[in-house]
Amino acid sequence: MASFKYPISHALTSFNGVTPDNNQTTQTKPGAKVHHLPASLWKKKEGESTGVLDLAIERSRDFFFREQLPAGYWWAELESNVTITAEYVMLFHIMGLVDRDKERKMANYLLDKQTPGGHWAIYYGGPGDLSTTVEAYFALKLAGYPADHPAMTKARAFILEKGGIIKCRVFTKIFLALFGEFSWLGVPSMPIELMLLPNWAYFNMYELSSWSRATIIPLSIVMMERPVRKLPPDARVQELYVRPPRPIDYTFTKEDGILTWKNIFIGVDHMLKIYERGPIRPFKNRAMALAEQWVLDHQEPSGDWGGIQPAMLNAVLALHCLGYANDHPVIVKGLEALANFCIEGEKSLVLQSCISPVWDTALALKALADSGVPTDHPSLGKAAQWLLDREVHKTGDWKVKCPDLEPGGWAFEFLNDWYPDVDDSGFVMMAINEIKVKDPKAKEKAIKRGIAWCLGMQSKNGGWGAFDKDNTKHLLNKIPFADLEALIDPPTADLTGRMLELMGTFGYKKDHPAAVRALRFIRETQEAEGAWWGRWGVNYIYGTWSVLCGLAAIGEDLTQPYIKRAVNWLKSRQNMDGGWGETCESYHDPRLAGVGESTASQTGWALLALMAAGEVNSSAVARGVQYLLATQQPDGTWNEDHFTGTGFPKYFMIKYHIYRNCFPLMALGTYRRLLGEEK
Repeated sequence: MASFKYPISHALTSFNGVTPDNNQTTQTKPGAKVHHLPASLWKKKEGESTGVLDLAIERSRDFFFREQLPAGYWWAELESNVTITAEYVMLFHIMGLVDRDKERKMANYLLDKQTPGGHWAIYYGGPGDLSTTVEAYFALKLAGYPADHPAMTKARAFILEKGGIIKCRVFTKIFLALFGEFSWLGVPSMPIELMLLPNWAYFNMYELSSWSRATIIPLSIVMMERPVRKLPPDARVQELYVRPPRPIDYTFTKEDGILTWKNIFIGVDHMLKIYERGPIRPFKNRAMALAEQWVLDHQEPSGDWGGIQPAMLNAVLALHCLGYANDHPVIVKGLEALANFCIEGEKSLVLQSCISPVWDTALALKALADSGVPTDHPSLGKAAQWLLDREVHKTGDWKVKCPDLEPGGWAFEFLNDWYPDVDDSGFVMMAINEIKVKDPKAKEKAIKRGIAWCLGMQSKNGGWGAFDKDNTKHLLNKIPFADLEALIDPPTADLTGRMLELMGTFGYKKDHPAAVRALRFIRETQEAEGAWWGRWGVNYIYGTWSVLCGLAAIGEDLTQPYIKRAVNWLKSRQNMDGGWGETCESYHDPRLAGVGESTASQTGWALLALMAAGEVNSSAVARGVQYLLATQQPDGTWNEDHFTGTGFPKYFMIKYHIYRNCFPLMALGTYRRLLGEEK
């Protein structure tokens, strides 16, 4: 399709003077007042070939057509925080594989992300994070930056003010222990013998989330070996202790009270440390062999483990500790997989925590389809076929909880057969549903398998987690090792909403047993004010969007009070500029739910949610559309600095660079279609 050029200045001129108080209204039924965009924004003017709304959609479409890769997929950056790259620097030093040119580029990236206050944050505009700052500081020290460098001086002042290394999180302490900069005594125990616990045991590796399992199993090998790579004096970071550490500093802080679960687990950890120091560990060798084999078995043909940096880096590190040479094929493939996650420029190199081509492609494809691109358009057909080719046909770890379930679905990355997830699977199937492909019967069969797999992953409480079924033992997040509060993958409202939307899209009714259970779960997890918490996006706006779209698709009565409460909550959180935004801090403080600077992606979610709930004619939707039209750039994109994706709530936030463009296009396209259906 030829690129359609139109100056953004015209759209802004048309927008001038439009405020929340002068939206035009029209009558469609006697006594029914509705609010649309002002006519100047969506109707054609004399001598013009199209209206401003159409032009905005056209510009956005053109952007996506330009960005589509030759194979048919889209793939945008997945940005997180600097610890991912800092640990990459550390890995090369541990393995003796330092490349000074690449290290210089990684150091440049780290310095570029340092804030004026000297610290590093886990998301744009966020507060300084101690562990992140310590890891960045240490990586820069390894890269040759002296302690008296201005950037290091400022970082050190922040670190010491926050309590120094002793106050860091577990994973930071483990990386410091690998270099002798922190005592292994201060690292929570994760005995290798846990590998031998049967699947029926309350605590076993398959009661952990997929990402925890894929990270902890190789890490337990590392913690068993406890290697220490001694550093030269100028690379050490002992200056990051407020005072020289004492034995008591390596113990864990207890909660007030005696019989709290946290205190009980601290006591258990103390006993495990005594056991680990003992001379008799009869099952150690068997457990080590089992863990080693697990790591080898779970490497993908592409070299990945779990499709995430922590699992990949720790797997390489574990095999290195076991004596695998750097030129061993498994190590070589693992290092190549990590390199494939990198974005390298002339002056900088950043390692991504994960890559999201399947997710990005499904989002882009659905956005284009929602914007009215014909279902037989070659670009859409190519994307749909690429997604079909990524279907997972192998059994993964989910088989432990679902032994009778057949494979199906899609993963997040290019290849991750061990860990497909219901979110990607659901969105892929909805995206390809109407797209014309060469073999429609093959598509139909893939969707049938995918739906069966997704329904089979429903948990007993009626909800869905991302990668595992009934992964609900919240007590595990109380153990000392779980300071990220992310050892499990419990069902959440946003994923359950997505599954309801999937079911509704493919003709399932709300009286289907799976839908009945899901609707009950949705009602039980609604917040008092009407919103739903978002596990995989920031935050209550994301969760509420997913749920309302699911409720509408499955045929729920949208006039019910609990749905009206959600709609009113969304409207109440609209900003004066017409957009919506929510800070990542809402995970720490629910009073900030739906509060934040307007962003393109979160405005898109809010609009899609409101339109799903029947609010296309509301003034809130008109204002939201106006916001998107006014903030679109000449090339069809939207700017967005804020992080609106979630890895681990509170502790690991993500910026999907595709979000700022795909969700506005979905919203604008849906708005235009619904207006057209009313005429």
